[in-house]
Amino acid sequence: MDMETSNERADFVDWQGRRSCSKKHGGARTAAFTCVVEVLENMVFLSNATNFIAYFQHIMHYPTAVAANMVTNFMGTAFLFPLLGGYIGDSFLTRFKTFVLFCTLELLGLVMLTVQAHKPGLQPPEGKTPDRSQAAMLYIGLYATAIGVGGIKAALPAHGADQFDQSNQRAISAFFNWFFFSLCAGGLITSIVMMWIEENLGWKWSFKISITALSVAFLFFVAGFPIYRYKVPSGSAFTRICKVLVLAIGKRKAPSANLASNDASVGVGTVMIDRKSSYKFKFLDKALVDSKMCTSDVEETRTFMGLLPIFASTIMMNCCLAQLQTFTVQQGSVMDRTIRGGFKIPTQSLTVFPIVIMLASIPLYEWSAHLKSLETLFQPLRRIGIGLTLASASMAAAAIVESRRRQQYGANMSVFWLCWQYVLLGVSDMLTLGGMLEFFYSEAPDRLRSMSTALSWCSMSMGYFLSSMLVTITDLATARLGKSWLGQSDLNHGRLDLYYAALCLLNFINLLNYIYWAKKY
Repeated sequence: MDMETSNERADFVDWQGRRSCSKKHGGARTAAFTCVVEVLENMVFLSNATNFIAYFQHIMHYPTAVAANMVTNFMGTAFLFPLLGGYIGDSFLTRFKTFVLFCTLELLGLVMLTVQAHKPGLQPPEGKTPDRSQAAMLYIGLYATAIGVGGIKAALPAHGADQFDQSNQRAISAFFNWFFFSLCAGGLITSIVMMWIEENLGWKWSFKISITALSVAFLFFVAGFPIYRYKVPSGSAFTRICKVLVLAIGKRKAPSANLASNDASVGVGTVMIDRKSSYKFKFLDKALVDSKMCTSDVEETRTFMGLLPIFASTIMMNCCLAQLQTFTVQQGSVMDRTIRGGFKIPTQSLTVFPIVIMLASIPLYEWSAHLKSLETLFQPLRRIGIGLTLASASMAAAAIVESRRRQQYGANMSVFWLCWQYVLLGVSDMLTLGGMLEFFYSEAPDRLRSMSTALSWCSMSMGYFLSSMLVTITDLATARLGKSWLGQSDLNHGRLDLYYAALCLLNFINLLNYIYWAKKY
């Protein structure tokens, strides 16, 4: 234990490159910087992403299906690029520098979008889609923002968890719970404040506020640099994994008797071998045959590969989540949104209900997590499983509500009926994403923690891209059968309810797949 603690301390340094001191660097106070920054960063991201479909339709004049896919592609890119951010943070730069790099890129993207929103000449005339130069500016700003978001999503939670002693699993678990609380708090501000601003004051003010908020988050994060502790980059983990896989495949027929004993010496980035995981993917041991490959590199690859089936099993849930930014918004636009005094609430503000539930549940969860009788229930894999179950239930509720809305043609049906899918998917997201962040960080090899944490966000990326693919396939297939489910601009002439039912079935099948892999882990 003393040797492990000594190695861990050697892995962490202060801002001057000297070994960090627990009394001066790290701890809950520095992790709190991360949580505050996440409130502002997520507010900026969600306030733009949630209403992009309206911006693309009404300002840029893209068709509904194109606008929906643009949103899901943007979200998919934002949640795919944590892999790049994680790779850079693990291999070359500290996670602090990785955040600074990608936050700067996101700010530049927002500046481009803001300029376009303020200049009518950079927008298409009524009834026409953007020309090449206008579309180029939109896409450059859009994807610079998405890539910046991706890098931040990888670096920020891993940097926050790095502030704690890695042997203190309870403190790390508590951090991820409060990090998710901060993420939800940013979502709540979006639902209450930013949605009202975008609907009543327009996109010009929304973009201005986004730039200001992200700039404040950037400065606040940087201000903590003297008291942070920094994880020393350990070289390219991706390269090591590829070498192990290539050697294992190339020597798959070699006799096991020639296995070399190349245990890595204790030092920076040492991987502690988990005996439970050493029985998985036994073919990787072939990489040690007559080679100089270290046992620690093989164990690192084995552990990372063990995480992949869990990662893949969460993608379908995020495909369901993508519907809240696209078709659910369209549903709300044709339903009765009027409340007392004639005030019309934005459909996206319905997210306030699941967010309030999540914000209230996290302190309750933290309290109950100390009870031994509930300790097993709150293990990450169980939380993920409950989240996937709720995702399937949410799509069933969405199908029922949409079927009823079509029968009433929406106008006389309250938008609050959509709360069912918002609440069920919101709680599903809390359990699944929160469980994934903790699970991937805690189970990952020390040298792969940013990359492994990035899998949580990458799952969302794959879900949004899968949503785009399913929308396209469903539209083409149903059109050939005589009536497109999703292609019409008027939802009353489509069959969105059947699409939701199909998602419910697919997610249930995925749940069974997840249970298989979770039991096997």
